[in-house]
Amino acid sequence: MTEKTIVHVMRHGEVHNPKGILYGRLPDYHLSERGRAQAEAVAEWLADRDIVYVVASPLERAQETAAPIAARHNLSVDTDDELIESLNVFQGERVSPGDGALRNPRNWWHLRDPRTPSWGEPYKEIAARMTSALHRARSKAAGHEAVCVSHQLPVETLRRAITHKPLHHFPTRRLCNLASLTSFYFHDDECVGWGYAELAGK
Repeated sequence: MTEKTIVHVMRHGEVHNPKGILYGRLPDYHLSERGRAQAEAVAEWLADRDIVYVVASPLERAQETAAPIAARHNLSVDTDDELIESLNVFQGERVSPGDGALRNPRNWWHLRDPRTPSWGEPYKEIAARMTSALHRARSKAAGHEAVCVSHQLPVETLRRAITHKPLHHFPTRRLCNLASLTSFYFHDDECVGWGYAELAGK
């Protein structure tokens, strides 16, 4: 008999970041008031789902997003280090167009190869660790549903890997808004489909 499992991979909610820096893996970046409301809204939507496992990146914003979902199902939040944000050489700096680090010609060398990318963790490595985390969650929730809370680039890269799309892409074209769910549907250990939802609004 086919074992059907769903793994929802969620991007964390909005982060309090008044200085507008690329916070990456830096500690002490927490959800904003809006981010907490987003997490609660998604928890409400998922309250009646058959969720038996909740896991998150070790970073605070992911743990805080996962907490209300786990609480609705009387679960603890597990931690998977492979769900963490991607490495980026511009971590801790402002990188908005025409602003901060990108205005310094000495940093342009880091932008030489967008296909790897040259400014951070290779897409292939992100895809490999996120795929491993996805299947660990599938195994933990076999026959039921799981929620994994991660970060925008890792979630986008995972979806591209699972759907056999090129891993390199323009950041503005990511299908991964704040607090969104990218859901993967499994028959046994085979992914047979996926879906995307923004349950907390935009």
